[in-house]
Amino acid sequence: MTDLTRILDQAHIPELPNPYFGKVRDCYDLPDDRRILISSDRISAFDRILAAIPFKGQVLTQTARFWFDHTADICPNHVLAYPDPNVVIGKKLTILPVEIVVRGYLAGTTGTSILTLYKKGQREMYGHSLPDGLRDNQALPAPIITPTSKAFDGGHDEPLTAAEILSQGLLTQAQWDRISAVALALFARGQEMAAKRGLILVDTKYEFGTDTDGQIILADEIHTPDSSRYWLADGYPDALENGTRPPSFDKDVIRSWVAARCDPYTDPIPEIPPEMIAATAQVYINAFQAITGQPFVPDTTGATPLDRVRKNLAPYFI
Repeated sequence: MTDLTRILDQAHIPELPNPYFGKVRDCYDLPDDRRILISSDRISAFDRILAAIPFKGQVLTQTARFWFDHTADICPNHVLAYPDPNVVIGKKLTILPVEIVVRGYLAGTTGTSILTLYKKGQREMYGHSLPDGLRDNQALPAPIITPTSKAFDGGHDEPLTAAEILSQGLLTQAQWDRISAVALALFARGQEMAAKRGLILVDTKYEFGTDTDGQIILADEIHTPDSSRYWLADGYPDALENGTRPPSFDKDVIRSWVAARCDPYTDPIPEIPPEMIAATAQVYINAFQAITGQPFVPDTTGATPLDRVRKNLAPYFI
């Protein structure tokens, strides 16, 4: 059973400068245009933290590492070093105000997902025209980019078209052309490699920034279980035929458990049982192994994960 005591619930390290604590990551800006990004084990949903899942931060950091290594020929990324299994030292970038979502299938559950809009009768969305007659979760004629505005002030991301991105001055034509080409190439590489592992990369989001030279750099994470939807290829044909949800890495166990017991947006979150925490940890570990084809080796050095992270980041103390 997963050791439920090995949790990095926070990485508040006073010796590191310029902290920024997000929902899942704890970050520090170094004075030389580098940034420390520490992936905690917190799991977020309903705009709040629900729990901490053992080894989740290591899984996400190492999954992204696998994909950064396998896509560096397509686009440079922000990674400079990995001093710890949960930590990336990256270039400090100016993040572009558009989030890029690439979709290969008619899927999704949110109000702005293309499946939801399609079922309402819309055929024109995000600047694309979809044909009639598509079934739930069917492959699109070709992957499409469905960009959204990136809400830096806590607001909600809003759907955009390419024309709106340019007319609003969010990106230049050259930036949009470059990002579009790179995103589709990254997605194609991801789908190709996932297929060899018996997986379908359904959709994913990418975040880009620019460095001091104006070069476009891939930031954040790539093709992780949190930023991407994967289906298990073996079960997909039957699910498509039956109109059911294709089998996937079901990380929604905690989300569903909480939503069944309270209004998660307003009520206190009930205590989540240890067996639910352990099951979710195993989902993340299984996802890492399925996506990368590598065994997951949990780093259990140090008295606690925070002690280990502090020791590994000591060279960066100010």
